[in-house]
Amino acid sequence: MHHVQFCFFPRTRPAPVFCRSVVEVFERHAPSTCTVSLGKGLTSDQILRLMSEDLIGLGFTVELGKTANAKIKRPVFFGKNGEPALQYEIDAFHAEWRCGLELEAGRAWMGNAIYRDLIQAMVMVDLEYLILAVPNAYKYQSGDRPVINKDFDKTCAVADALFGHSRVQVPYGLMVIGY
Repeated sequence: MHHVQFCFFPRTRPAPVFCRSVVEVFERHAPSTCTVSLGKGLTSDQILRLMSEDLIGLGFTVELGKTANAKIKRPVFFGKNGEPALQYEIDAFHAEWRCGLELEAGRAWMGNAIYRDLIQAMVMVDLEYLILAVPNAYKYQSGDRPVINKDFDKTCAVADALFGHSRVQVPYGLMVIGY
């Protein structure tokens, strides 16, 4: 069984309708990407390549490679002549929905990638929603024993703390997808 799950934050608001379309893309590709049923998960680049056609079909601009002109950059600050003075990279962006998508794999939790994604999204211009896709189960060896890290659950716990705390005002809606 392939298991895709999601949670939207803040929990006091329903997810925008378009979020369901993105979840359906993950569900369609679950046989190839499911971190629970597969012995070893794919890299984030491999997953993005698998899903890119479907995401483009939804209207996303998608990172199609590692060269500078294949990357998707979102401005943070503008400088002289209105040119972006600082930009951050994102895996995909939907201009009409004002929605960024970050897809993480092995380093989502243990490499702290989710924290970078959450912070960078806070300062990206014209970003009102972030979709953060992380493994349901990141599998690795620790010595001789197999370990399963529950990245989706841990990412949702961080999102609960950020969106539920009175000291923090997150300026976008967040959907966490576990694949």
